[in-house]
Amino acid sequence: MSRQDPKHLLFESLAEIAKSLGHAHRLDILEQLAQTERSVEVVAKRVGLSIANASQHLRSMRRAGLLVSHRDGKHVIYGLSDPSVLEALAALRRIAETQSAQVRDVIGTYFRARDALEPVPRRELVRRLKDDLVTVLDVRPVDEYAAGHLPAAVNIPLRELTRRLRELPKEREIVAYCRGPHCVLAFEAVALLRERGYTVRRLQDGFPEWKAAGLPIVRTNVAPQGRGLD
Repeated sequence: MSRQDPKHLLFESLAEIAKSLGHAHRLDILEQLAQTERSVEVVAKRVGLSIANASQHLRSMRRAGLLVSHRDGKHVIYGLSDPSVLEALAALRRIAETQSAQVRDVIGTYFRARDALEPVPRRELVRRLKDDLVTVLDVRPVDEYAAGHLPAAVNIPLRELTRRLRELPKEREIVAYCRGPHCVLAFEAVALLRERGYTVRRLQDGFPEWKAAGLPIVRTNVAPQGRGLD
């Protein structure tokens, strides 16, 4: 087969994209950027990398077409290039959940141990919000909430949840969400609230998937992304 064969060229391009996803830190970075665009410095802090290492991962994914970037003063800001990047991550999760014994073990021993109940699908939550039947709880950090959140969502970051329990009604069902279907924050919040006697379930996925589906979101004042916010 000729090196110029169109199918071969196509597969080479696909392989380059797949290669750019082949690192756990890069998947972590993509989850962060699915919430909102961020500077190199903020990405590095959020995923626990040096700025140089984070920058290397970001540039690699930008070359593969997964990310876009622009300058804001002295900071380089990165974001997802297209909602299809989320679809690629979802496809990876589905393959892993069905084909990887290690992934199934992690899901069974950690995630399902904290929440064995069926999560709330997006469409169901839309209906229940319309009928004012639930309280929606966003357990992400404040800056992610400010950059975009579900309508009427109450923001209580996970690490503040125990001391702010009085802000949540016990007479209503709570639906908690965070960064995605396997975001640890929502699982931990659900486990904590159930121990305290609350009726609570998780949203089936998270904010990025809600936004990608074209459902309503709300933005508040967004802090500069060049700062290392928690």
